[in-house]
Amino acid sequence: QVQLVESGGGLVQAGGSLRLSCAASGNIFSTNVMGWYRQAPGKQRELVARISSGGNTYYADSVMGRFTISRDYAENTVSLQMSSLKPEDTAVYYCNRYQDWRDYWGQGTQVTVSS
Repeated sequence: QVQLVESGGGLVQAGGSLRLSCAASGNIFSTNVMGWYRQAPGKQRELVARISSGGNTYYADSVMGRFTISRDYAENTVSLQMSSLKPEDTAVYYCNRYQDWRDYWGQGTQVTVSS
């Protein structure tokens, strides 16, 4: 089993910044992908950004140029720096880790962007 603990999130005005962090523990495999998904009310969960153990990154078009994903391999953490936030970024953000053919999820953290 893998446990993911998220931190960060909160309320911010449009144009502001927030940083999310996620720490993984438990049965850690070196080959993995970590990322962030989000789910707004009434919408499906969507991929925001992900980064592989090799450092390859992917961003959703909606956050490209505004969000940056990074990871600390030694600490098994992944962070999402969010800038130029928009009201449409409001959602519950979930940390995800994919390893050994399984998905693991954090409990979610609320991000609210006021206009």
